[in-house]
This record gives sequence, structure tokens and C-alpha cells, in this order.
Amino acid sequence: MLLVHPVTELIRFIPVLIATLVAGARADSPLWSLTVVGVIVAFALTRWFTTTYRITPDNVELRTGLIQRKRLSVPRNRVRSVDVEADLLHRALGLAVLSIGTGQHTDKREQFKLDSLDAKLVPDLRTTLLAHTRAGTESAAPQSITPEAAAPAVAGDAVEIAHWQAEWVRYAPLSLTGFAIIAPVVGLAFQYGFAQIFLKSGTVQDVGHRSAGVIAGVIALLIVLLVVVVSVAACARYLLTWFGLQVHDDGKTLTIRHGLLTTRQTTLDLARLRGATVNEPLLLRLAGAAELEAIMTGTSPRQKILPQAPRAAVHRTLAHLLGAVRAGTTNTTSSATQPISAVSAVGAADAPALVTVPLLPHGPAARRRRYTRALGPLAAAAAVLLVISLAGGHVPPWVWIAFAVAVPLAVALAWDRYRGLGHAVLPATDGKPAWLITRSGCLDRDRDCLEAPGVIGWTVRQTFFQRRAGVATVVAASAAGKKRYHVIDLPLERAWELIEAVTPGQLGLPARR
Repeated sequence: MLLVHPVTELIRFIPVLIATLVAGARADSPLWSLTVVGVIVAFALTRWFTTTYRITPDNVELRTGLIQRKRLSVPRNRVRSVDVEADLLHRALGLAVLSIGTGQHTDKREQFKLDSLDAKLVPDLRTTLLAHTRAGTESAAPQSITPEAAAPAVAGDAVEIAHWQAEWVRYAPLSLTGFAIIAPVVGLAFQYGFAQIFLKSGTVQDVGHRSAGVIAGVIALLIVLLVVVVSVAACARYLLTWFGLQVHDDGKTLTIRHGLLTTRQTTLDLARLRGATVNEPLLLRLAGAAELEAIMTGTSPRQKILPQAPRAAVHRTLAHLLGAVRAGTTNTTSSATQPISAVSAVGAADAPALVTVPLLPHGPAARRRRYTRALGPLAAAAAVLLVISLAGGHVPPWVWIAFAVAVPLAVALAWDRYRGLGHAVLPATDGKPAWLITRSGCLDRDRDCLEAPGVIGWTVRQTFFQRRAGVATVVAASAAGKKRYHVIDLPLERAWELIEAVTPGQLGLPARR
């Protein structure tokens, strides 16, 4: 810590150091910069003297701060996940950063984070913090569990259910991460006058005076250059984040390890698993790839298990997650807003059905709404332009060309949105719970698999136009994942059947014979 914190704080305050260096150069007094460096280093060194932590039988406590003392206390049975990170400096010094997740959304200052721990202490500490996940139930007393008792019998108990492959990098440019990296850089450059310099340059002025063919060629070249830069940025980020990904399941916890320069290891309590989401954006779907996210209580709403990967690898991992038999008993909590059910996963033989079960279409009304919502705005805009044109106004020809191109694109979008719309219910059998599977979207499509014990409430919602069409959106509320799972534009009479099939008796309807 005596080395890590001063270095990280100096990097964090680089803009301040640059400002003081410039001010000192103008005042012919370089001691200003040295003084600021000394203050930053001294402030960073105080963390070593003022940071302590301890694990009691019931809580994990952290005390830090010099002028303003702060104490964080987390009940051990509320620990939902343990994240371990180590950047290059931490790894070189044999240190790690351990963060405790409780499922509550807190700001950065309130996170329970132990920075610069000895890496040798981390495995036992992580096992101790997650000991209650191996106790069978959360009601078991944490003080009765030792790290030795909580650890697996042998290291081989953990099964690798996914492993990163180098060829997966080819899917990185098919996401928007590259644009997310490049866009702020381009925006910052334009904000500081790059656009004025670029547009006023002699080369650009020379191109502007040439023929339309030359201008079109230059624009095409710029588009190709942009695609190349964005793709390289996406691949670089993919490698830095997901290189060496390994996902292990030991029957009680799910461990995800990945990273090139900064390694991260996340340990999740499988007792919180309520299902999984297969995310299939349009470009990834066309390339036969997808992403996999876990639906868990007490973790990130989009807890990623696999990044962009072949659909076969995603389905294989999904089948294991939803098909492994995990014993558990029903748990309750004092919070009425986040009841936690037992782990009720399906048997291994049922997992392929969850992955490949055909979804029921939502009927002609849902199809009609897809086309109406895609073509309606274009029709309204075309009508306005037609009125302007008949009234003597001038409408450039390229506008009508744009409409001619937009109409088939809107038709294709509506067709794909309806093709991706559907749901299925796998009924409860042999003591195993029912499952709700729902899918929607086109540019960003999600296929959600949610077990019935994870549903804590239902909402049947109808807009004005949905009432006219006789359809409704059914929303399954859950304490896990995205919290709300939508079955969109389902015929109203089928909405009640869906709720009764997933959670029998919740509507108060008489039992069927």
C-alpha cells in the first residue's frame, strides 16, 4: 500500500500536476510542483496507517479515514459476491483488491473494498466470506463455519463450464463498444476546434472543388477508415477485458476470471441464480454469436457470464447453468420488496428444452403493431412533405430517395421484430419449477429464461392502442437481474393463462381438473 497508493494518486491527479507545473514555470518557481507532489504522496501514505478491517462471527468491518473517520459494516450472511482485481502494479507486488457485493446499489465511496491485500490471503478470505453459501441454508450460523469446512473437499470439484478462445475476438467489432471508445475522443477533438482546422485545411478545400465522384470516394474512404479504427478499438478492449476467461462451477459458487493487464475474479453465490439471458444484438445474431448473462439476486442487473462468443458455446454454458441440479430450501427475508426463493433448478435432462424450446408467436395483432409502428412515422412524414409539395413548396429530390430507401428497411425491421417476438412456459414437473421464457427486440434482442420461484409479482399493462388491438404487455417482476421481464403484445385472454401457468393459484382462479 505504501507504494501502490502514492502511484495511483499521482496518476489520478495528473491534470493538477500539469497545471501546477505550468504555473510554476510561469512564476519561475518549480517548487510549486514538488510541493503538490509531496502533499499528494503524504495523503496517499495516510491510508496505510488509517485503514483496518476485521471479520467477526457476524459482520465484516472496515475502518478508514484520517480527518473524517468512516466505518463500514456488512453482515456476513448478506454477502452476495466477492470480486478480486489486480492490475499490473498489484500483480508485480503480489497484491490484490477485494470488493464485497451485497446486492445494494451504493456509490463508489460506500463500496466495501479492501485495496492492496496480500494475494496469498485472498483465497481463504474469499472462502470465509462466502462460507454461508456452503452451509446449506443462510440461517446456519456463520460462526460455526471455518474456512476449512467451507472449502471444497478437493480442488477438482470445480468444473470448467466455459473457456475463452482466441477466435472469439472476431466478434468484438460487431458490438458498439468500439464506437463507445472512439465517440468521446472525436467529440472532445471537435469541441477544441478540430472541426474548424479540418474543414479549413487546403486538402479538404481542394476536394470540395472537385467532382461529385471524387467527393463520394473520399467519403467512402473516411467511412472505411472509421470502421477500421472502431474495429481495432473494439478488439483491443475485448482482449484487455476478457482475455483468458474461465468460468468454473463447484456446485455452490460460480467463479469468473478474466483480464489481460488487469485480472478480475468474481465469485457468485449460485443459490441466487434465477435463470439466464441470452443477448443477441443484430450484428452478433447475423454472425451466429451471442452474449450470456446470469439472472441473479444481489448482483449487477446485467451480470455477464460470457462476452461475444459463438452461439454454440453460449448454449452449452446456458445448458449447464440451468441444467445443474442445485439443492436448496426456501429462504425468506425481512424485506418485503426482495423476497428470496430457494434454488429450484431443472434437471440436466431438461436444460436443452430451456435452450431450444420453440416460442409461441403472439398472433396477427402483434404482427400488425410491428408494421404499424415501423411504417407509421414514415407515412406521416411523407404525407406532410406531400402537402408541402402540392402547396408549391420545394422538396429536394434526395428526400424522396431517402424515403424510398427507408421503407424497405422499415419493413425488414418490422418483420424481424415480429419474428423475434415470442414466449414459452415449461410447466413444473417432478418437483421442479415452471420456467418462463420470453424473447423480444431486433437491434438488441434478449431471450430471458426465468424460473417461477424468481417471480414475485405480475403486471398486465395496456396502452390506448393496445386496448384497441386487444393485446397487453405482461410484466413478470423479480428481485433478480433486470427486475422486469416483458411478454410484449400478448392477446389479453392469453395473458391470464400465462400467469396461471407460471405461478398457479396466484390469480385466485379455481383449480382446474
